[in-house]
Amino acid sequence: MRVLITGAAGFLGSHLTDRFIADGHSVVGLDNFITGHPDNIAHLIGHDRFTFIRHNISEFTYVAGELDGVLHFASPASPIDYLKLPIQTLKVGSLGTHNALGIALAKKARFFLASTSEVYGDPLVHPQPETYWGNVNPVGPRGVYDEAKRFAEALTMAYHRSHGVDTRIVRIFNTYGPRMRPFDGRVVSNFIVQALANAPITMYGDGSQTRSFCYVSDEVEGIYRLFMKGDAQPTNIGNPVEFTVRQLAELVIELTGASSAIVSRPLPEDDPKVRKPDITKARTTLGWEPSVDLREGVKRTIEFFRGLVGTPRMQERA
Repeated sequence: MRVLITGAAGFLGSHLTDRFIADGHSVVGLDNFITGHPDNIAHLIGHDRFTFIRHNISEFTYVAGELDGVLHFASPASPIDYLKLPIQTLKVGSLGTHNALGIALAKKARFFLASTSEVYGDPLVHPQPETYWGNVNPVGPRGVYDEAKRFAEALTMAYHRSHGVDTRIVRIFNTYGPRMRPFDGRVVSNFIVQALANAPITMYGDGSQTRSFCYVSDEVEGIYRLFMKGDAQPTNIGNPVEFTVRQLAELVIELTGASSAIVSRPLPEDDPKVRKPDITKARTTLGWEPSVDLREGVKRTIEFFRGLVGTPRMQERA
């Protein structure tokens, strides 16, 4: 196959690009480097099955040649990014999704939307099945991301129903691993970078809020299977094993050998208290479930960040 991946230089987009290339497919990668990084795809430059276009998918986009798939992964995805770039986040969820769907329609290609567990908001149902409609504050600070993704899901289903586009929607839960940005504001990267510097670990609230952390190779495997054989309705891909944020902080301190203390800061507005996917559908229809446990995944992620110590990337701030 030949596929277009928007956000190809991002954390997840770059790993997904690697997966398609490894399986013998050709990838046209598109990114404007607002939150993606050239280092994430540097190893692919010059590869005969990889083409890169530096472009903003929220603007008119032309891709030459046939395509079998369009996978839309372009978007700021961490709170520090979408709070800093609220308009761009809303645009890539609306205009960007519209443009990507237009390409899929024109090319008669399968369309794949990277949505998020954030569509569930601060959930009143736990764990969260795909049938849950969510508890989102549309006018709160996080609404720019949550509602952009909810709109993108609605637009994807409209193209599926009205134009017959073959579509997929994945709801991605907390994912971590190599190629995360050191200062992207996500809890795993935050804790590791702070611990490697023996700086205080900044925990928001009392740390009792829960998250379900999925290692990137597991997440990409689920995404790849969903693209290949899923259906048009949303599918959760995430790790159903739940941890508190305090447990994560303690694990990072243990594995890095840091002398860091844990300090508490006020909980951000609309921060979800719990987050855990119901992955019954993924297990049943895709034969997928994660295999890398948190301890092993955090070890691998720590080694990635150790390799960045002293490099320019470790100095880059959002």
